[in-house]
Amino acid sequence: MSPEDLSIIAMVRSAGPMVQFVIYLLLAFSMATWAIIFMKFVYMRRAFKESAFFIEYFWKTRDFSNSFARAKELNHSPVARIFRNAYMELKKMNRPGTPPESAVDLAANVENIKRTLGRSRNMESIRMIQLVPFLATTGNIAPFIGLFGTVWGIMNAFRAIAVQTGTTSLSAVAPGVSEALVATAAGLAVAIPAVVGFNYFSQKIRIIESEMESFSNDFISIVESESRRQESRE
Repeated sequence: MSPEDLSIIAMVRSAGPMVQFVIYLLLAFSMATWAIIFMKFVYMRRAFKESAFFIEYFWKTRDFSNSFARAKELNHSPVARIFRNAYMELKKMNRPGTPPESAVDLAANVENIKRTLGRSRNMESIRMIQLVPFLATTGNIAPFIGLFGTVWGIMNAFRAIAVQTGTTSLSAVAPGVSEALVATAAGLAVAIPAVVGFNYFSQKIRIIESEMESFSNDFISIVESESRRQESRE
């Protein structure tokens, strides 16, 4: 048997239908995994960059109106988006035409702002985690899919040995076994980057969630301080 016949592509082509199906299925999982890793990496990179910029800008200006105008320009920042929602809720409480007895009653409506921030954080968490569970699923099942292809291929190899007449040499057994083992190697090749990607993005998501929670608490503290200041003026 020539070295060309022992190449990966040649072994895949000469494998049985079930082993080929397993390998092509793993190839589809691999393509989807790398597509998700690329998309999420770009998204998380922008989210980190824009969130860091917005938080720095917010604490430099300490002006809600200017921060809101800048937040509208940052479409990839979860922190900027939760601020936009909270600011719009705050504006509703003090919109023109509000009766004097209920205007700027921030102390009574701070719970509404807290709920708005909580809903916004949940929505941003859902947005960030989209497609990430697929990486975990791929990392869990890809080795088993590859192992199934290997077991199936070895079964066929030994079945072919059983029907042969005469003495069977190692050179006759090795090609069928090597073809089957390609499925296990493919499963591991798919699972390893999927697990690494899942752990990486899970860590990044936890960091941004922590930043959103910290910013929400700081925003509520500012609103409560403003409400007490207005009450003291009255």
